[in-house]
Amino acid sequence: MGVARREAHRAAAATFLYAVMVLGVLAGGAGVRAFEDGTAVYIVTMKQSPVFHRRLNLEKFGNSRVTKAAGGGGGGGGGGEAGDTPSTSVLRKPRHGSPKPMNYGSYLIRLQNLLLKRTLRGEHYIKLYSYRYLVNGFAVVITPQQADRLSRRKEVANVMLDYSVRTATTHTPEFLELPQGAWIQEGGPQFAGQGVVVGLIDTGIDPTHPSFADDLSTDNYPVPAHYSGICEVTNDFPSGSCNRKLVGARHFAASAITRGVFNASQDLASPSDSDGHGTHTASIAAGNHGIPVVVAGHQFGNASGMAPRAHIAVYKALYKSFGGFAADVVAAIDQAAEDNVDIISLSITPNRRPPGLATFFNPIDMALLSAVKAGIFVVQAAGNTGPSPKSMSSYSPWIFTVGASAHDRVYNNYVVLGNNLTIQGVGLASGTDGDCMYTLIAAPHALKNNTSSSPTELSLGECQDSSRLDADLIKGKILVCSYSIRFVLGLSSVKQALDTANNVSAAAVIFYLDPFVLGFQLNPTPMRMPGLIIPSSDDSKVFLTYYNDSLVRDETSGQIVSFGGVAKILGGLNPIYGNSAPKVMFYSARGPDPEDNSLSNADILKPNLIAPGSSIWGAWSSLGLDSAEFAGESFAMLSGTSMAAPHVAGLAALIKQKFPSFSPAAIASALSTTTTLSDRQGKPIMAQRTYSNPDSTQSPATAFDMGNGFVNATAALDPGIIFDCSYNDFFSFLCGINGSSPVVMNYTGNSCAASTMTGADLNLPSITIAVLNQTRTITRTVTNVAADESYTVSYSAPYGTVVSVTPTQFVIPSRQKQLVTFVVNAAMNSSTASFGNVGFYGDKGHQAIIPFSVITKVAYSS
Repeated sequence: MGVARREAHRAAAATFLYAVMVLGVLAGGAGVRAFEDGTAVYIVTMKQSPVFHRRLNLEKFGNSRVTKAAGGGGGGGGGGEAGDTPSTSVLRKPRHGSPKPMNYGSYLIRLQNLLLKRTLRGEHYIKLYSYRYLVNGFAVVITPQQADRLSRRKEVANVMLDYSVRTATTHTPEFLELPQGAWIQEGGPQFAGQGVVVGLIDTGIDPTHPSFADDLSTDNYPVPAHYSGICEVTNDFPSGSCNRKLVGARHFAASAITRGVFNASQDLASPSDSDGHGTHTASIAAGNHGIPVVVAGHQFGNASGMAPRAHIAVYKALYKSFGGFAADVVAAIDQAAEDNVDIISLSITPNRRPPGLATFFNPIDMALLSAVKAGIFVVQAAGNTGPSPKSMSSYSPWIFTVGASAHDRVYNNYVVLGNNLTIQGVGLASGTDGDCMYTLIAAPHALKNNTSSSPTELSLGECQDSSRLDADLIKGKILVCSYSIRFVLGLSSVKQALDTANNVSAAAVIFYLDPFVLGFQLNPTPMRMPGLIIPSSDDSKVFLTYYNDSLVRDETSGQIVSFGGVAKILGGLNPIYGNSAPKVMFYSARGPDPEDNSLSNADILKPNLIAPGSSIWGAWSSLGLDSAEFAGESFAMLSGTSMAAPHVAGLAALIKQKFPSFSPAAIASALSTTTTLSDRQGKPIMAQRTYSNPDSTQSPATAFDMGNGFVNATAALDPGIIFDCSYNDFFSFLCGINGSSPVVMNYTGNSCAASTMTGADLNLPSITIAVLNQTRTITRTVTNVAADESYTVSYSAPYGTVVSVTPTQFVIPSRQKQLVTFVVNAAMNSSTASFGNVGFYGDKGHQAIIPFSVITKVAYSS
């Protein structure tokens, strides 16, 4: 605790300087005026190497070269040359002991300021950030004309307009078999992930939540020595908020503030989470083990993160009101890397595909490439834009992309109608008492003085106003409410409807789905009284037909005389466990990976795998507003690829703990080659294909739905062989993109040599060929990270291809490598993707399965 408190006081100065900068931005209305004057936020990168690249040169060439470089001179440091990245070999030494030439970072900032002063002498501009660790550059508010002048300076590599980004458990540890598997290997949940720092770039964190406390045990639990981050101190994030569990917290909002979209009362200029999303994702990755989940007064078990003993560092760059902006996210990435986190988790995706030569060339992905070069494993949500093909929002091969699956626990409740029809609902609520049937009454039919509501008074039908309802008429009955698009938009809420039902003494409440709410999945919603939501529009029509047909009306006036419909509710507090999980959720983004805005297919498999993302319990911020139904609760149940990504970040922490020398690619390989390809019944994993009635349209998942398959944490801790890939490989891949040389130079500071490497040539734990033009030779190199073992290679060729593999058998000693060659021939012309796989089976029980995908096939003409 002492270390965390000292860091908190150190942060005060940094926070003050940031506040001064923000006040400078806002002074005189600059935050608004900037965009009235036609100015915008631009991200500028410079040619001179950032701090981390210089650190690699220090390790390679010694202090003299770095000292000389810091005194003047430019240029990047050989990032494209073989052997310049010792931090990316599989069995590399840990990077934590490297020195930090901070004086060089200060030198870079001086150069940035000098460039702006000389180029824009006497003109108005606002510098928002200095990037110095992974990226040498800055974010600045300028006009397009000023941006053009900066871009023509010899010191400048790249100028890009800022863009927006958005945000994309009690049971999943059991579903992933962690208690009897991976956690046992780490010594139990009390040790799982210890010493590993997971950096989360999200909406912040609630430091008061018990999921992030450090006093749950009395044993030694030190802050990892390699972590050097700080804890900001603000009015709503006071001193002492950080501890040995939550080791660092900062926020980044300069771009948002400058745009005038930052709402200080709601978004909070601090690491504090007023949204809820960041608290939720942090607890999934590394929340404490055994935290009771109590929601709406109901007990739902005990929660745990995937790596409950790992440490959490929070970098807030997203906000409730508007999402976020790339300039702030890049600043967060740069700081997380400088602080020496081990893993970066991003449950965020861009709002559009990046413009330009290829999707890979954008500030966020390129900053993450430098993070990978620094030895940091990077995991990102695939995006919630499925189920359409090419809907992927995480593009680059150095990023580990995670799609969302269901797990085997569901909460269902039911309404039984008086005609014996049973309709399924969603609602974390108890049932009605006993076996009694209760009269149904819709809110518009229960107005005071028998008045009628105006068609524009939607809140009445949605049970948002109890003052207009006749409590004597409703008392002891089931109140029927409409669930409209207003609930989705946050204009109406289930909580308000429940307050209404309670105020008029209703016995229960039932929501039927308005027919205009299409393609929106309703999560189980907590209710403090018996109730449910009918999530299907078809079932809602059946319910309303029964209700309306049961009304007794006066033949002359048409007035309702009595309410004949009756029902009872069977509660949904007890979970149901099925065998059809996992399955790919309809919203999970799909491949093939789009290489560019013309939707050309990349030779890269995305997503990398799937993990639980549907109906996930996680910690909730006491200030959280993102899900109105969980306002004021300490836990929430959410769905999305945002929930899937931190599952994998936590599991990666377990691998990092066991194999501290593993490169990011080695961790990615261990996760990818050990996945599960079948559900709990032993059948193929299914993928939902439509928004509407998704379970009725599902079919077997392909590699473009689920990547390598469903994550298997225990197997990943003993992968046998891995496929490693270095920064140099990714650099050569980027250089192999036609016309990319100047763009690669701008982003990396290094010149491209001649390269014909494609994504298919990267040593990834998958093979994807976008266009198979007659014949193609693909190689993969496996490294043995276990004992000596003999392997047999078998394969299933994608339809329409003929494949040969050499060798089909090999013996590989520990720590040695083996080259495997695949010759792939197109046997037919086809533009339909086809799928196969390759299996490496060891005689000591290890196996590594990789998917083999071919999209377009062009055979020899006759």
